[in-house]
Amino acid sequence: MKLWLFFFVIFICLLLVLSNGEETTNGNKLIKIGAIIDIHSSTGREEKTALDIAVQSFNSNESNNHKLSLHIQDSGRNPLLAATVARKLIKEQEVEVIIGLETWEEAVVVGNIGSRAQVPVISFAAPAITPPLATSRWPFLVRMANEDSKQLKCIAAIIGLFNWKRVIVIYEDDAFGSESGKLALLPEALQDVGSEVEFRLVLPPFSSVTNPNVAVHEELKKLQKKQSRVFVVLHSSFSMTIHLFEAAKKSGLVGHDSAWIVTETISSYLDSFNSSVISSMEGTLGIKTYYSEDTSLYKKFYTNFRTTFRNEYHEEDNSQPGINALRAYDSIGIISQAMEKLKSDGKSPKNLLKKILSSNFTGASGEVCFEEGQLSYDPILRIVNVVGKRYKELDFWLPGIGFSRNPGVKNETGYVGEISQDLGGRVYWPGDSKLVPKGWAMPTDEKPLIIGVPARTSFEKFVKVVDGKLPGVKNYDGFCIKLFYEVLKVLGYHLPCRFDPHNDTYDELVNKVYNKTYDAAVGDITILADRVDHVEFTQPYAESGLSMIVPAKSEDSAWIFVKPFTIEMWLATAAILFYTMFIVWVLEHQSNPEFRGSWNHQLGTALWFAFSSLFFAHREKVYSNLTRMVVVVWLFVVLVLNSSYTASLTSMLTVKRLGPDVTDVELLKRANLKIGCDGDSFVRTYLEKVLNFKSYNIENVSSEYKYEGEFKSHRIAAAFLELPYGKVFLSHYCKQFTTSTPTYRFGGLGFVST
Repeated sequence: MKLWLFFFVIFICLLLVLSNGEETTNGNKLIKIGAIIDIHSSTGREEKTALDIAVQSFNSNESNNHKLSLHIQDSGRNPLLAATVARKLIKEQEVEVIIGLETWEEAVVVGNIGSRAQVPVISFAAPAITPPLATSRWPFLVRMANEDSKQLKCIAAIIGLFNWKRVIVIYEDDAFGSESGKLALLPEALQDVGSEVEFRLVLPPFSSVTNPNVAVHEELKKLQKKQSRVFVVLHSSFSMTIHLFEAAKKSGLVGHDSAWIVTETISSYLDSFNSSVISSMEGTLGIKTYYSEDTSLYKKFYTNFRTTFRNEYHEEDNSQPGINALRAYDSIGIISQAMEKLKSDGKSPKNLLKKILSSNFTGASGEVCFEEGQLSYDPILRIVNVVGKRYKELDFWLPGIGFSRNPGVKNETGYVGEISQDLGGRVYWPGDSKLVPKGWAMPTDEKPLIIGVPARTSFEKFVKVVDGKLPGVKNYDGFCIKLFYEVLKVLGYHLPCRFDPHNDTYDELVNKVYNKTYDAAVGDITILADRVDHVEFTQPYAESGLSMIVPAKSEDSAWIFVKPFTIEMWLATAAILFYTMFIVWVLEHQSNPEFRGSWNHQLGTALWFAFSSLFFAHREKVYSNLTRMVVVVWLFVVLVLNSSYTASLTSMLTVKRLGPDVTDVELLKRANLKIGCDGDSFVRTYLEKVLNFKSYNIENVSSEYKYEGEFKSHRIAAAFLELPYGKVFLSHYCKQFTTSTPTYRFGGLGFVST
């Protein structure tokens, strides 16, 4: 009896249990959700709090016909550990959805596992660059985040706004190459605003160093040698960020003339840092994803979050939810709505994924709508500035528009907002400076600017470098050097600098500025397109071009008096003179006694009359009216001839003309004649590649004083000099040489900087 009674009780209990389980299944279905987050991080704690609030809020609603069961696992942001706990959640807990995954590396490995097991995975991370065919590679992976490309474009826009030309990128290394995408996108974005990455500082993983302070301090020493003082921190863990800024503050890198910009990865820590860390970051600009704090949903969530977070984590100063916490809260809403939609379509993993991707609502984090497996909208970004013990909002950045005073509104064509040309609020820069940082380290007397000066110059009037009285000391003179000193006088501040003679070509001098051997270069440096691609030039202080100098032949001679008229003109004049003489003799020799006599006398008189009339000195009288008419015409012709001859001869005698021996570049090439140029400048390359002269026909002439000897010895037939040099050369040798052919123009002469 006792045995039967025991079995009866067991049977009744089983019935009750089965009955209760069936009721749970039919009346309140249990949906198991897995969450993989970094519980020990500040962001992970925020996410856990938000998930608990969302699940508790959903389960407390009696109208829901199913309940949520949340299973949280810690990944420590380790992709391998994330993969292990994902398998555990799927096999042991039989979860239907996995959420979390704060890094793209975690999302990829868990996405692969979810695709094989047909379990949808909602990730809070997205890649910097979406891989091709991402939806095909990870069909069950939903990216509840945006690419980093818009964030990096915003950073580049800030850099371009303040005209910073070079930046230093800082990021913490890890074993998974987390920042490879950002490092590829940032230089491209900077190029659009005329800037570049000067140096990349890679910090060791925080977990791999025994003494973080020493390790970070040693790495920051590398930055002391760099000129740029614009620092962009792409990625850093919570602990490494603290040590980075504290060490940078002590090293003087967070101060006047420096600027720090951080991505959202670091900006999300601002609410969690204590006052000492915030003070070391003062003046830093940060990027944060915008979300509205005015909606009723956010206000309700915010109140619950502050209470719950403070009660559970007493040691945390932060009670402000970040964007990941809001997305964690909204992810529960995505899942619950998807489950509700499955009533009519039937429950299956593919249908669940389809319903998740069809979500379209406004949550605490903003608009939730997916396209091709990720959020369909480009985020509005907030630009914040660390001031005092907190940070303040400066401006907004709208995709496709740029800076805006307000978050704007979105229509069918995109965002619409109040466009601004600068940041709306006042920026507090490092060191509490009100002036925009120059973005580069100001030189000091101990560390002056190193300026390269060409030591091998053809024309010393522009740059001249000679040995000084003391050994190793050089003296610098010339027009370019004097001009540079005049520029220093009007700068308004002291600029310590030191000249360094450069004994190679001008192209090598420019390259030394490009590779940071020199900070700048001063001299007669021509602005060329290929040089502008690598370095910056000042405004040109002299025009530049290429002119051809050739020997001049003088047109003076003993027979210059016959030059005003051509041979044909002289013959025509003589013919008219003899014709006039004959007509006058015919008309006058019968009636005019002065034209009578012997044949010799008559011929001499007629000839003298005609010749003396050239100078209006004739004295013979004429009797015939016909003769007078002939003489009047002849005298008019004489007047014109005299005037023309006098003007031409006067011009020849007063203006000395020089004629070039060679008048055409093509003639030089056809005749295979040798030419001279300055071999240290770009001219030789230009003659070879542009004007197509043969290399063996080009002679290098190292000094302006050697050109005359080269011409006299007939080693060169022409010299190609830049326009300023040509003017100087002709001022010394104006009687022997002249310039010929049109001048080939260039960008002018300027100073070089980086």
